[in-house]
Amino acid sequence: MANPSLLILAGDGIGPEVMDEVKRIIGWFGDKRGVAFDVSEDLVGGAAYDAHGVPLHDDTMAKAQEVDAVLLGAVGGPKYDDLDFSVKPERGLLRLRKEMDLFANLRPAQCFDALADFSSLKRDIVSGLDIMIVRELTSGVYFGEPRGIHMEENMRVGVNTQRYTEAEIERGARAAFELAMKRDKRLCSMEKANVMESGILWRDVVTEVHADYPEVELSHMYADNGAMQLVRAPKQFDVIYTDNLFGDILSDCAAMLTGSLGMLPSASLGVPMENGRPKAMYEPVHGSAPDIAGQGKANPIACILSFAMALRYSFDLGAEADRLEAAIEKVLADGARTGDLMGPEGGTPLSTTQMGDAILGALDASL
Repeated sequence: MANPSLLILAGDGIGPEVMDEVKRIIGWFGDKRGVAFDVSEDLVGGAAYDAHGVPLHDDTMAKAQEVDAVLLGAVGGPKYDDLDFSVKPERGLLRLRKEMDLFANLRPAQCFDALADFSSLKRDIVSGLDIMIVRELTSGVYFGEPRGIHMEENMRVGVNTQRYTEAEIERGARAAFELAMKRDKRLCSMEKANVMESGILWRDVVTEVHADYPEVELSHMYADNGAMQLVRAPKQFDVIYTDNLFGDILSDCAAMLTGSLGMLPSASLGVPMENGRPKAMYEPVHGSAPDIAGQGKANPIACILSFAMALRYSFDLGAEADRLEAAIEKVLADGARTGDLMGPEGGTPLSTTQMGDAILGALDASL
C-alpha cells in the first residue's frame, strides 16, 4: 500500500523556518514509528509570485488536488503590499480553499496548563480549556453576490451579500456533529436568527441535521452573545458551529484565550476523495510574521500542532497525534519557551530549532 501523500507549501515569512521543524517531526515518525509519508514541496503566496508572477501556479493547484493533505506555512508580507489585489499572496491561499472545496474550517482553542498565565483572562477561567470552532469556509458574506462598490445618488455604496444554501449549511453541520461525537458530544450553533433570514435558515437546518445525531446535546446562541460568553465562561463550550463571518471573528476571539497565536493550529476539510479521506489543508493561525522572519525566533508549535491535526483527521492516527501533543505539553511543562512565550521572569528564549530539538527529545522519551 502506498504511503499517504503530503504537499508542503511553506510560503513566506516565518513559514519556511517553522515548516523545517515540521519536516523533522515527519521524519521522526517515519524513522521511529514506521509512519511514513510521501512528501513533496512547492511554492505559494509571495514566494510563488516571485517565481511565477502568480500567488499559486496552476501546477501547484493540481498537486494540491491529488495529495491526501496539504501543509501550509504562511503567506504575505510588506514586500507585496502594493501588488494588484488579484495577485496578492493571500489570493493563493483563498484559491486553495475555494478550488479544493474546503468548506469546514476547524480552529481548536486549547490552553496548555503551563501557559494558562499567558492568557489575558484569569487562570481559573482558561486552565483546561479545549474548544473546537467549526467555521463554514466557502460561502456566506465573503463570497455572496451581488458585491462591490457603486454610486447611488452621488454617493458611494458598498454591498456584500450574506447568502447560504441549505446544502452548504448542512454539510458543515454534519462535520461539526461528527466532531462532537468524538469529543464531549456537545454542539453550540451560533448565528443571528433574531435579525437575519440566513440565520433563521441556519438554525432550522442545524436542528434538522441534529435528528441524525441524537447523542449530541445541541444548543443555539446568537453570535454576539457567543462572543461575550467566550470571554466570560469559555469552558461551557465543546464544539461551536458558525458561519464564515462570525467564525472569522469568534475563532480569533477564542485564539487569544490561549495566550499566544504561536500555539494555534487549524484544519480546513472538504469533500471525501476516492480513498475516503476528505480533502484537507492544515496551517498555523499565526501568519507570516515578517518582522521576525529568518531570525530563528519563530515558535514552531502551531505548525507542528497542525501536523498533529493531519495525523488525527486525515490519516486516522489519533494515537500518534496524542503522542505528539503530549510531547509538546511535556516540553512546555518543563519550561521550554520561545520568545513569544517568555514571562515577566525573563530568561533565555529557545530558538525555533531548539524548540524543535526539545519536542523531538520528548518524542524519543515517549518510546
